[in-house]
Amino acid sequence: MAKYTKEDIIRITHEEQVDFICLQFTDILGTLKSVSITVSQLEKALGNGCMFDGSSIDGFVRIEESDMSLHPDLDSFVILPWDETSGKTARLICDVYNADGTPFEGDPRYVLRRAIKRAADMGYTCCVGPECEFFLFHLDEQGKATTKTYDHGGYFDLGPVDRGERCRKDICLCLEKMGFEIEASHHENAIAQHEIDFKYDEVLRTADNVMTFKYVVKNLANSHGLYATFMPKPIYGICGSGMHINISLFKDGVNAFCDSNDSAGLSSVAYNFIAGVMHHIKAITVITNPIVNSYKRLVPGYEAPVYIAWSAKNRSPLVRIPTARGAGTRIELRNPDPSANPYLVMAAVLQAGLDGIEKAMTPPPPKDSNIFRLTPDERKAEGIHSLPKTLYDAIREFKYSDFAKMAVGSHVHGKYIEAKKEEWKEYSTRVSQWEIDKYLGKY
Repeated sequence: MAKYTKEDIIRITHEEQVDFICLQFTDILGTLKSVSITVSQLEKALGNGCMFDGSSIDGFVRIEESDMSLHPDLDSFVILPWDETSGKTARLICDVYNADGTPFEGDPRYVLRRAIKRAADMGYTCCVGPECEFFLFHLDEQGKATTKTYDHGGYFDLGPVDRGERCRKDICLCLEKMGFEIEASHHENAIAQHEIDFKYDEVLRTADNVMTFKYVVKNLANSHGLYATFMPKPIYGICGSGMHINISLFKDGVNAFCDSNDSAGLSSVAYNFIAGVMHHIKAITVITNPIVNSYKRLVPGYEAPVYIAWSAKNRSPLVRIPTARGAGTRIELRNPDPSANPYLVMAAVLQAGLDGIEKAMTPPPPKDSNIFRLTPDERKAEGIHSLPKTLYDAIREFKYSDFAKMAVGSHVHGKYIEAKKEEWKEYSTRVSQWEIDKYLGKY
Protein backbone atom coordinates (compact mmCIF):
# COMPACT_ATOMS: atom_id res chain seq x y z
CA MET A 1 0.00 0.00 0.00
CA ALA A 2 1.32 3.43 -0.97
CA LYS A 3 2.61 5.67 1.80
CA TYR A 4 2.09 8.98 0.00
CA THR A 5 -0.03 10.54 -2.70
CA LYS A 6 1.02 13.56 -4.75
CA GLU A 7 -1.31 15.66 -2.63
CA ASP A 8 0.33 14.37 0.58
CA ILE A 9 3.78 15.39 -0.65
CA ILE A 10 2.68 18.86 -1.73
CA ARG A 11 0.93 19.39 1.63
CA ILE A 12 3.91 18.18 3.68
CA THR A 13 6.40 20.34 1.78
CA HIS A 14 4.29 23.42 2.54
CA GLU A 15 3.66 22.48 6.19
CA GLU A 16 7.36 21.76 6.79
CA GLN A 17 8.47 24.80 4.77
CA VAL A 18 10.63 22.74 2.41
CA ASP A 19 12.59 24.89 -0.04
CA PHE A 20 14.29 22.35 -2.30
CA ILE A 21 13.61 18.86 -3.65
CA CYS A 22 16.45 16.55 -4.73
CA LEU A 23 15.37 14.20 -7.51
CA GLN A 24 17.82 11.32 -7.17
CA PHE A 25 18.71 8.41 -9.43
CA THR A 26 21.69 6.06 -9.86
CA ASP A 27 23.94 5.44 -12.86
CA ILE A 28 25.09 1.94 -13.83
CA LEU A 29 28.34 2.31 -11.87
CA GLY A 30 26.40 2.94 -8.65
CA THR A 31 27.01 6.69 -8.41
CA LEU A 32 24.12 8.67 -6.94
CA LYS A 33 22.97 11.53 -9.18
CA SER A 34 20.63 14.37 -8.33
CA VAL A 35 18.69 17.22 -9.89
CA SER A 36 17.70 19.90 -7.38
CA ILE A 37 14.48 21.88 -7.92
CA THR A 38 12.73 24.52 -5.88
CA VAL A 39 9.39 23.70 -4.34
CA SER A 40 7.69 25.84 -7.01
CA GLN A 41 8.57 23.09 -9.54
CA LEU A 42 7.33 20.21 -7.38
CA GLU A 43 3.99 19.69 -9.12
CA LYS A 44 5.76 19.52 -12.48
CA ALA A 45 8.21 16.94 -11.12
CA LEU A 46 5.41 14.86 -9.58
CA GLY A 47 3.80 14.83 -13.02
CA ASN A 48 6.98 13.24 -14.43
CA GLY A 49 7.84 16.47 -16.22
CA CYS A 50 11.46 16.82 -15.14
CA MET A 51 13.75 16.20 -18.14
CA PHE A 52 17.53 15.77 -18.21
CA ASP A 53 20.37 15.00 -20.61
CA GLY A 54 21.02 11.26 -20.40
CA SER A 55 24.09 11.46 -22.65
CA SER A 56 26.04 13.04 -19.78
CA ILE A 57 25.47 10.07 -17.41
CA ASP A 58 27.83 7.06 -17.34
CA GLY A 59 26.31 4.10 -19.15
CA PHE A 60 23.14 5.85 -20.30
CA VAL A 61 22.64 6.91 -23.94
CA ARG A 62 24.28 8.62 -26.91
CA ILE A 63 23.82 12.35 -27.49
CA GLU A 64 21.32 11.58 -30.28
CA GLU A 65 19.03 9.89 -27.72
CA SER A 66 19.70 12.17 -24.78
CA ASP A 67 16.27 13.43 -23.67
CA MET A 68 15.12 11.46 -20.63
CA SER A 69 12.62 12.06 -17.82
CA LEU A 70 12.55 11.35 -14.10
CA HIS A 71 9.51 9.63 -12.59
CA PRO A 72 9.54 10.09 -8.79
CA ASP A 73 8.72 7.14 -6.53
CA LEU A 74 6.30 8.85 -4.15
CA ASP A 75 7.01 6.43 -1.31
CA SER A 76 10.67 7.51 -1.30
CA PHE A 77 9.79 11.03 -0.19
CA VAL A 78 11.67 12.12 2.93
CA ILE A 79 12.95 15.39 4.38
CA LEU A 80 16.73 15.38 4.84
CA PRO A 81 17.34 15.99 8.57
CA TRP A 82 20.66 17.80 8.46
CA ASP A 83 22.01 21.27 7.69
CA GLU A 84 19.13 23.61 6.85
CA THR A 85 21.15 26.84 6.70
CA SER A 86 20.62 27.10 2.94
CA GLY A 87 17.02 25.88 2.98
CA LYS A 88 15.20 22.74 4.08
CA THR A 89 15.55 19.95 1.50
CA ALA A 90 13.50 16.82 0.73
CA ARG A 91 14.40 13.85 -1.44
CA LEU A 92 12.58 11.73 -4.03
CA ILE A 93 14.16 8.67 -5.66
CA CYS A 94 13.25 8.43 -9.34
CA ASP A 95 12.93 5.91 -12.12
CA VAL A 96 14.40 6.94 -15.47
CA TYR A 97 12.22 6.94 -18.57
CA ASN A 98 12.82 7.52 -22.27
CA ALA A 99 11.28 10.52 -24.00
CA ASP A 100 8.57 8.28 -25.49
CA GLY A 101 7.35 7.29 -22.01
CA THR A 102 8.90 3.81 -21.88
CA PRO A 103 11.18 2.70 -19.03
CA PHE A 104 14.88 3.16 -19.78
CA GLU A 105 16.50 -0.30 -19.83
CA GLY A 106 19.79 1.15 -18.60
CA ASP A 107 18.25 2.41 -15.36
CA PRO A 108 19.57 0.15 -12.55
CA ARG A 109 16.21 0.41 -10.79
CA TYR A 110 14.54 -0.95 -13.92
CA VAL A 111 17.03 -3.83 -14.05
CA LEU A 112 16.01 -4.77 -10.51
CA ARG A 113 12.31 -4.35 -11.32
CA ARG A 114 12.75 -6.95 -14.10
CA ALA A 115 14.13 -9.45 -11.58
CA ILE A 116 11.31 -8.65 -9.16
CA LYS A 117 8.76 -9.32 -11.91
CA ARG A 118 10.35 -12.67 -12.69
CA ALA A 119 10.12 -13.59 -9.02
CA ALA A 120 6.49 -12.43 -8.87
CA ASP A 121 5.62 -14.48 -11.96
CA MET A 122 6.99 -17.49 -10.07
CA GLY A 123 4.91 -16.58 -7.02
CA TYR A 124 7.70 -15.09 -4.87
CA THR A 125 8.54 -11.82 -3.20
CA CYS A 126 12.13 -11.16 -2.19
CA CYS A 127 13.39 -9.51 0.99
CA VAL A 128 16.99 -8.46 1.59
CA GLY A 129 18.93 -7.28 4.64
CA PRO A 130 22.34 -5.69 3.93
CA GLU A 131 25.37 -5.36 6.21
CA CYS A 132 27.26 -2.25 5.10
CA GLU A 133 30.79 -1.59 6.33
CA PHE A 134 32.78 1.61 5.85
CA PHE A 135 35.90 3.45 7.03
CA LEU A 136 36.10 6.89 8.67
CA PHE A 137 39.31 8.79 7.90
CA HIS A 138 40.63 12.29 8.45
CA LEU A 139 40.70 15.04 5.86
CA ASP A 140 43.87 16.95 5.02
CA GLU A 141 44.33 20.73 5.17
CA GLN A 142 42.70 21.10 1.73
CA GLY A 143 39.71 18.99 2.74
CA LYS A 144 40.80 15.99 0.68
CA ALA A 145 40.40 12.42 1.88
CA THR A 146 43.33 10.60 3.49
CA THR A 147 43.77 7.17 5.07
CA LYS A 148 44.93 8.73 8.35
CA THR A 149 43.12 7.96 11.58
CA TYR A 150 43.65 8.29 15.33
CA ASP A 151 41.34 5.31 15.81
CA HIS A 152 42.86 2.10 17.18
CA GLY A 153 39.64 0.23 17.92
CA GLY A 154 38.90 -3.37 17.08
CA TYR A 155 35.75 -5.48 16.87
CA PHE A 156 33.01 -4.14 19.19
CA ASP A 157 35.40 -1.73 20.95
CA LEU A 158 34.01 1.36 22.70
CA GLY A 159 35.12 4.99 22.94
CA PRO A 160 37.54 6.56 23.58
CA VAL A 161 39.41 3.78 21.72
CA ASP A 162 36.67 3.89 19.08
CA ARG A 163 37.27 7.44 17.85
CA GLY A 164 34.37 7.29 15.38
CA GLU A 165 31.70 6.39 17.93
CA ARG A 166 30.14 9.87 18.15
CA CYS A 167 29.93 10.19 14.37
CA ARG A 168 28.42 6.71 14.09
CA LYS A 169 25.77 7.56 16.70
CA ASP A 170 24.79 10.71 14.82
CA ILE A 171 24.49 8.69 11.60
CA CYS A 172 22.14 6.26 13.34
CA LEU A 173 19.96 9.06 14.73
CA CYS A 174 19.78 10.73 11.33
CA LEU A 175 18.82 7.48 9.60
CA GLU A 176 16.06 6.86 12.17
CA LYS A 177 14.63 10.30 11.45
CA MET A 178 14.50 9.23 7.79
CA GLY A 179 12.50 6.08 8.60
CA PHE A 180 15.25 3.48 8.95
CA GLU A 181 15.00 0.87 11.69
CA ILE A 182 18.56 0.56 12.98
CA GLU A 183 19.22 -2.90 14.39
CA ALA A 184 22.86 -2.49 15.47
CA SER A 185 25.96 -0.37 15.02
CA HIS A 186 29.51 -1.12 16.09
CA HIS A 187 33.21 -0.78 15.44
CA GLU A 188 34.44 -3.44 13.03
CA ASN A 189 37.67 -5.47 13.01
CA ALA A 190 39.96 -3.00 11.29
CA ILE A 191 41.09 0.37 12.59
CA ALA A 192 38.64 3.15 11.61
CA GLN A 193 36.17 0.56 10.26
CA HIS A 194 32.47 0.63 11.19
CA GLU A 195 29.23 -1.19 10.50
CA ILE A 196 25.61 -0.07 10.83
CA ASP A 197 22.90 -2.65 10.20
CA PHE A 198 19.34 -1.69 9.32
CA LYS A 199 16.26 -3.87 9.06
CA TYR A 200 15.58 -5.93 5.96
CA ASP A 201 12.89 -4.87 3.52
CA GLU A 202 11.46 -5.71 0.13
CA VAL A 203 14.37 -5.92 -2.31
CA LEU A 204 13.77 -2.67 -4.26
CA ARG A 205 13.31 -0.68 -1.07
CA THR A 206 16.48 -2.23 0.35
CA ALA A 207 18.50 -1.18 -2.70
CA ASP A 208 17.08 2.34 -2.29
CA ASN A 209 18.03 2.21 1.39
CA VAL A 210 21.63 1.23 0.61
CA MET A 211 22.02 4.25 -1.68
CA THR A 212 20.41 6.49 0.95
CA PHE A 213 22.61 4.97 3.67
CA LYS A 214 25.81 5.77 1.76
CA TYR A 215 24.57 9.30 1.07
CA VAL A 216 23.79 9.92 4.75
CA VAL A 217 27.03 8.36 6.03
CA LYS A 218 29.16 10.57 3.77
CA ASN A 219 27.26 13.74 4.68
CA LEU A 220 27.30 13.12 8.43
CA ALA A 221 30.98 12.14 8.38
CA ASN A 222 31.76 15.39 6.60
CA SER A 223 29.92 17.34 9.31
CA HIS A 224 32.31 15.72 11.84
CA GLY A 225 35.36 16.72 9.80
CA LEU A 226 35.83 13.13 8.63
CA TYR A 227 35.68 11.30 5.32
CA ALA A 228 33.61 8.13 4.98
CA THR A 229 34.70 5.71 2.30
CA PHE A 230 33.06 2.58 0.97
CA MET A 231 36.24 1.61 -0.86
CA PRO A 232 36.61 -2.13 -0.15
CA LYS A 233 40.32 -2.19 0.83
CA PRO A 234 41.78 1.25 1.56
CA ILE A 235 44.68 -0.01 3.73
CA TYR A 236 47.02 -2.92 3.03
CA GLY A 237 47.31 -5.60 5.71
CA ILE A 238 43.94 -5.18 7.44
CA CYS A 239 40.42 -6.42 6.74
CA GLY A 240 38.45 -4.73 3.99
CA SER A 241 34.80 -3.65 3.91
CA GLY A 242 32.05 -5.95 2.72
CA MET A 243 28.36 -5.58 1.99
CA HIS A 244 26.98 -8.99 2.90
CA ILE A 245 23.40 -9.44 1.72
CA ASN A 246 20.87 -11.66 3.51
CA ILE A 247 18.21 -12.91 1.10
CA SER A 248 14.90 -14.67 1.64
CA LEU A 249 11.95 -15.50 -0.60
CA PHE A 250 8.35 -15.48 0.54
CA LYS A 251 5.35 -17.19 -1.05
CA ASP A 252 1.84 -16.37 0.14
CA GLY A 253 3.36 -14.67 3.17
CA VAL A 254 5.39 -17.73 4.21
CA ASN A 255 9.18 -17.99 4.08
CA ALA A 256 9.86 -20.25 1.09
CA PHE A 257 13.36 -21.14 2.33
CA CYS A 258 12.13 -22.83 5.50
CA ASP A 259 11.34 -26.55 5.95
CA SER A 260 11.25 -27.83 9.52
CA ASN A 261 11.42 -31.44 8.28
CA ASP A 262 14.82 -30.92 6.68
CA SER A 263 17.91 -31.69 8.77
CA ALA A 264 19.26 -28.18 8.07
CA GLY A 265 15.82 -26.55 8.21
CA LEU A 266 16.00 -25.61 4.53
CA SER A 267 13.45 -26.19 1.79
CA SER A 268 14.14 -27.51 -1.69
CA VAL A 269 13.58 -23.95 -2.92
CA ALA A 270 16.42 -22.76 -0.67
CA TYR A 271 18.76 -25.47 -1.94
CA ASN A 272 17.86 -24.62 -5.55
CA PHE A 273 18.46 -20.92 -4.88
CA ILE A 274 21.86 -21.61 -3.29
CA ALA A 275 22.82 -23.78 -6.26
CA GLY A 276 21.80 -21.07 -8.74
CA VAL A 277 23.86 -18.43 -6.96
CA MET A 278 26.90 -20.70 -6.77
CA HIS A 279 26.54 -21.74 -10.41
CA HIS A 280 26.40 -18.16 -11.72
CA ILE A 281 28.57 -16.32 -9.18
CA LYS A 282 31.68 -16.09 -11.38
CA ALA A 283 29.61 -14.51 -14.15
CA ILE A 284 28.27 -11.80 -11.84
CA THR A 285 31.33 -11.17 -9.65
CA VAL A 286 32.13 -8.02 -11.65
CA ILE A 287 28.73 -6.73 -10.46
CA THR A 288 29.13 -7.74 -6.80
CA ASN A 289 32.80 -6.68 -6.72
CA PRO A 290 33.07 -4.00 -9.38
CA ILE A 291 36.39 -2.19 -9.00
CA VAL A 292 40.10 -2.99 -9.17
CA ASN A 293 40.36 -2.53 -5.41
CA SER A 294 37.58 -5.10 -4.78
CA TYR A 295 40.03 -7.89 -5.51
CA LYS A 296 42.53 -6.63 -2.93
CA ARG A 297 39.83 -7.54 -0.37
CA LEU A 298 39.06 -10.95 -1.90
CA VAL A 299 42.26 -12.64 -0.71
CA PRO A 300 42.71 -15.39 1.90
CA GLY A 301 43.45 -14.36 5.47
CA TYR A 302 41.17 -11.35 5.91
CA GLU A 303 37.75 -12.97 6.46
CA ALA A 304 36.47 -12.18 2.96
CA PRO A 305 35.12 -15.20 1.03
CA VAL A 306 37.27 -16.43 -1.82
CA TYR A 307 35.98 -19.97 -2.36
CA ILE A 308 32.68 -20.98 -3.94
CA ALA A 309 31.08 -23.15 -1.28
CA TRP A 310 28.28 -22.98 1.27
CA SER A 311 27.73 -23.90 4.90
CA ALA A 312 25.37 -23.48 7.83
CA LYS A 313 28.22 -23.91 10.32
CA ASN A 314 31.10 -21.59 9.45
CA ARG A 315 31.86 -18.24 7.86
CA SER A 316 34.64 -19.14 5.44
CA PRO A 317 32.46 -20.07 2.40
CA LEU A 318 30.83 -17.73 -0.09
CA VAL A 319 27.30 -18.60 1.09
CA ARG A 320 26.44 -18.90 4.77
CA ILE A 321 23.14 -19.95 6.32
CA PRO A 322 22.59 -17.93 9.52
CA THR A 323 21.16 -19.82 12.50
CA ALA A 324 17.68 -18.24 12.45
CA ARG A 325 14.94 -20.48 11.13
CA GLY A 326 11.21 -20.16 10.53
CA ALA A 327 10.32 -16.70 9.21
CA GLY A 328 13.96 -15.67 9.68
CA THR A 329 15.44 -18.36 7.41
CA ARG A 330 17.76 -16.68 4.94
CA ILE A 331 20.85 -17.04 2.80
CA GLU A 332 23.84 -14.75 3.38
CA LEU A 333 26.01 -13.98 0.36
CA ARG A 334 29.34 -12.72 1.67
CA ASN A 335 31.40 -11.55 -1.30
CA PRO A 336 29.65 -8.28 -2.34
CA ASP A 337 31.37 -5.09 -1.29
CA PRO A 338 29.96 -1.59 -0.72
CA SER A 339 31.47 -0.09 -3.87
CA ALA A 340 28.89 -2.09 -5.83
CA ASN A 341 25.67 -0.78 -7.33
CA PRO A 342 23.05 -2.32 -4.99
CA TYR A 343 20.34 -2.42 -7.67
CA LEU A 344 22.51 -4.46 -10.02
CA VAL A 345 23.83 -6.68 -7.20
CA MET A 346 20.38 -7.59 -5.98
CA ALA A 347 19.04 -8.03 -9.50
CA ALA A 348 21.89 -10.34 -10.52
CA VAL A 349 21.78 -12.42 -7.33
CA LEU A 350 17.99 -12.72 -7.42
CA GLN A 351 18.09 -13.75 -11.09
CA ALA A 352 20.76 -16.36 -10.30
CA GLY A 353 18.73 -17.84 -7.46
CA LEU A 354 15.54 -17.88 -9.51
CA ASP A 355 17.41 -19.63 -12.31
CA GLY A 356 18.43 -22.28 -9.80
CA ILE A 357 14.80 -22.73 -8.77
CA GLU A 358 13.48 -22.91 -12.34
CA LYS A 359 16.11 -25.47 -13.34
CA ALA A 360 15.93 -27.41 -10.04
CA MET A 361 19.67 -27.06 -9.53
CA THR A 362 21.26 -28.99 -6.69
CA PRO A 363 24.13 -27.49 -4.66
CA PRO A 364 27.20 -29.53 -3.75
CA PRO A 365 27.45 -30.81 -0.16
CA PRO A 366 28.12 -28.10 2.43
CA LYS A 367 31.70 -27.39 3.52
CA ASP A 368 31.55 -27.16 7.30
CA SER A 369 35.28 -26.95 7.99
CA ASN A 370 37.47 -23.87 7.57
CA ILE A 371 38.18 -23.79 3.83
CA PHE A 372 41.11 -21.41 4.32
CA ARG A 373 42.98 -24.21 6.09
CA LEU A 374 42.72 -26.59 3.14
CA THR A 375 45.65 -26.95 0.76
CA PRO A 376 45.15 -26.19 -2.94
CA ASP A 377 45.21 -29.93 -3.67
CA GLU A 378 42.58 -30.58 -0.98
CA ARG A 379 40.32 -27.86 -2.37
CA LYS A 380 40.75 -29.27 -5.88
CA ALA A 381 39.90 -32.78 -4.67
CA GLU A 382 36.73 -31.46 -3.03
CA GLY A 383 35.73 -29.54 -6.15
CA ILE A 384 35.96 -26.11 -4.51
CA HIS A 385 36.48 -23.34 -7.05
CA SER A 386 37.58 -19.73 -6.48
CA LEU A 387 36.06 -16.40 -7.37
CA PRO A 388 37.81 -14.42 -10.12
CA LYS A 389 41.13 -13.10 -8.80
CA THR A 390 41.21 -9.74 -10.61
CA LEU A 391 38.82 -7.30 -12.20
CA TYR A 392 40.13 -8.44 -15.60
CA ASP A 393 39.19 -12.06 -14.86
CA ALA A 394 35.75 -10.98 -13.65
CA ILE A 395 35.12 -8.89 -16.77
CA ARG A 396 35.84 -11.92 -18.97
CA GLU A 397 33.46 -14.14 -17.01
CA PHE A 398 30.73 -11.48 -17.31
CA LYS A 399 31.38 -10.75 -20.98
CA TYR A 400 30.96 -14.32 -22.18
CA SER A 401 28.01 -15.25 -19.97
CA ASP A 402 24.57 -15.42 -21.60
CA PHE A 403 23.08 -15.53 -18.11
CA ALA A 404 24.78 -12.27 -17.08
CA LYS A 405 23.52 -10.57 -20.23
CA MET A 406 19.98 -11.73 -19.45
CA ALA A 407 20.22 -10.76 -15.77
CA VAL A 408 21.16 -7.11 -16.30
CA GLY A 409 19.89 -6.63 -19.86
CA SER A 410 21.87 -6.15 -23.04
CA HIS A 411 22.22 -2.37 -22.65
CA VAL A 412 23.74 -2.50 -19.17
CA HIS A 413 25.80 -5.56 -20.09
CA GLY A 414 27.49 -3.77 -23.00
CA LYS A 415 27.96 -0.41 -21.29
CA TYR A 416 29.25 -2.03 -18.11
CA ILE A 417 31.87 -4.02 -20.00
CA GLU A 418 33.02 -0.85 -21.78
CA ALA A 419 33.42 1.03 -18.49
CA LYS A 420 35.20 -1.78 -16.69
CA LYS A 421 37.60 -2.51 -19.55
CA GLU A 422 38.58 1.15 -19.54
CA GLU A 423 39.08 1.03 -15.76
CA TRP A 424 41.30 -2.03 -16.05
CA LYS A 425 43.32 -0.48 -18.88
CA GLU A 426 43.92 2.66 -16.85
CA TYR A 427 44.97 0.64 -13.80
CA SER A 428 47.22 -1.80 -15.63
CA THR A 429 49.16 0.92 -17.44
CA ARG A 430 49.63 3.17 -14.39
CA VAL A 431 53.00 3.09 -12.57
CA SER A 432 52.28 2.51 -8.87
CA GLN A 433 54.21 3.63 -5.80
CA TRP A 434 54.94 -0.05 -5.08
CA GLU A 435 56.80 -0.31 -8.41
CA ILE A 436 58.80 2.82 -7.66
CA ASP A 437 59.73 1.54 -4.19
CA LYS A 438 60.55 -1.95 -5.49
CA TYR A 439 62.43 -1.25 -8.71
CA LEU A 440 63.67 2.34 -9.04
CA GLY A 441 66.79 1.88 -6.92
CA LYS A 442 67.41 -1.67 -8.09
CA TYR A 443 67.55 -1.40 -11.87
